[in-house]
Amino acid sequence: MEPVIGIDLGTTNSVVATVQAGTPVVIPNRSGYRLTPSVVAIAKNGKRLVGALARRQSVTNAERTVVSIKRLMGRKWSSRTTQEALTRLSYEVVPHDKERDDFLVKLGPESFSAPEISAMILAELRLDAEAYLGQPVSKAVITVPAYFNDMQRTATKDAGRIAGLEVVRIINEPTSASLAYGFNRQVGEKQICVFDLGGGTFDFTILHMYKGVFEVEATGGDTVLGGDDFDARIVDWLAEPFKAKQGIDLRKDKMSLQRLRDAAEKAKCELSSVKQVEVNLPFIAQSPTAGPLHLQAVLTRSDLESVTKDLVDRCLQVCEQVMGEAKVKPNAFGEVLLVGGQTRMPRIQEAVKSLFGRDPSKSVNPDEAVALGAAIQGAMLLHQEQEMLLLDVTPHSLGIAIAGGFFQSIIPKNTTVPTSAHHVFTTVKDDQTSAKITVLQGESEIAAQNELLGEFMMTGLRKAKRGEVDIDVIFDISADGIVSVSAIDVQTGLRQSITVTASSGLTEEEIAVAAKANEEWMLGQKEPPEWPARKEKAEQLFKQFEELWPRLENAAANGLGMEPLQRAKAAISVAKLQVANKESEGLAASVDRLERMLGALKGALERGLTSPRGGGQ
Repeated sequence: MEPVIGIDLGTTNSVVATVQAGTPVVIPNRSGYRLTPSVVAIAKNGKRLVGALARRQSVTNAERTVVSIKRLMGRKWSSRTTQEALTRLSYEVVPHDKERDDFLVKLGPESFSAPEISAMILAELRLDAEAYLGQPVSKAVITVPAYFNDMQRTATKDAGRIAGLEVVRIINEPTSASLAYGFNRQVGEKQICVFDLGGGTFDFTILHMYKGVFEVEATGGDTVLGGDDFDARIVDWLAEPFKAKQGIDLRKDKMSLQRLRDAAEKAKCELSSVKQVEVNLPFIAQSPTAGPLHLQAVLTRSDLESVTKDLVDRCLQVCEQVMGEAKVKPNAFGEVLLVGGQTRMPRIQEAVKSLFGRDPSKSVNPDEAVALGAAIQGAMLLHQEQEMLLLDVTPHSLGIAIAGGFFQSIIPKNTTVPTSAHHVFTTVKDDQTSAKITVLQGESEIAAQNELLGEFMMTGLRKAKRGEVDIDVIFDISADGIVSVSAIDVQTGLRQSITVTASSGLTEEEIAVAAKANEEWMLGQKEPPEWPARKEKAEQLFKQFEELWPRLENAAANGLGMEPLQRAKAAISVAKLQVANKESEGLAASVDRLERMLGALKGALERGLTSPRGGGQ
């Protein structure tokens, strides 16, 4: 059967999984790790780096290294979230098209939209899956925060298309985690909730489980609340005293900011298991008078809890709001699932226990459950491997702007999707021949305070007195949460429609161009057919040299000399670097050189330590 993968496209880390022989498994990346950092960089030589390689060079190449791109997916340039994010980014984000109100991420001489950056991460995960499965992969289920709006979902789908993936479903992260929890488990009928606090977003979802049916009852969240914000509080805690003492704001320097971010994240993670950590950042800045400056500080767990108290409170407020909408008491849940790396923080676990009156479940891996659930959903959709039914909801109310600047909700939030709903409106002027349909998403009664999804003009209405022409506006939401809207003149049957799409900064033509460029990059990353044999031969030679080395060192001291050994060491170092970088052609030449050297050195040993010939470079 054609494989389908499940992808948790995270703010901090991403995970890819699949179902094999009826069991969901996490696919390790080509370096052998189960988590791939959601980091993209363009090196100084123009090479694209993704994952751990990108993260390792982030301090020395901060301006060309992108982290937390998920925060910017589906956002407008003018939005408050985008503008607030700009103050904490080490890379440059610039406005692009004024009419589309979009932006680009500038990495050296090149610029990319947010979906293109996310596509680079997805392409890396796709390569990992293809290497693991030994066959091409073209279908995927990708997860998004439950509280993502229509524009953010469509931007994520665009990223999948650019990465060469057919996105068979966009699924909400908490719902996906619940699928992983319920897989092959006789849980009976129970109500559970998922507390999902990741690197950049927070979701809280209430589900009802019964005989393989997973029905979402209510969901809510905050798309700008996550581990990044906890890190930012530590960065400020470190930077403010330094600024007060030295007069230098480390957050203004891109390299210093990246070092602070790395140190903050590391300290936060360590404080989950110890009570205090020492932060040591030598040569963090240069003073004109005092010379090099160092930052040293001791951060305690209570310090961390103090500076992040309001963030934890925001999480609990979302939980209480969603429980109020679902009319559920905190003690009603059979299980409380913790998802997302930030939930490892002891204070989060204590707050959850206090709110719900029970210990949260440890039955799912907070880092992997979302990807595993996505893989299960993919197998359900394509191969019908599991008798499980998933009923999700729309996280936001959908409707249109009406006279007076008000918002008329047509599909209320927490409605099960896919769904369709309609509402009949009438003309507001005599002889009105057109009507502007403005599609909005949000909870405010004031139209301007909600998110604009799209608009279209319905023309050709028959002339009549105000109130005599009826327009039926119909909303359809797919299982992915993608919205389409149509309007019908009830009397004449005239119909016009719009599929509401995100302004991801890319037209269909631009998506096609980006997808082609991405496919060419992926072809360049794939191993040539000769690679496995060359790599195996090189590793055999490394082993033979290692076994021979004690005899060679002894021979060097007894007349052979050090020069042949030094040349061999240099050639081995070059070959090992070529293996690490998968430089197939270069490795072929190195293998040939090492074989000649090995033969010459063995011959020298057999001849009684005469200086070898033919082993030159």
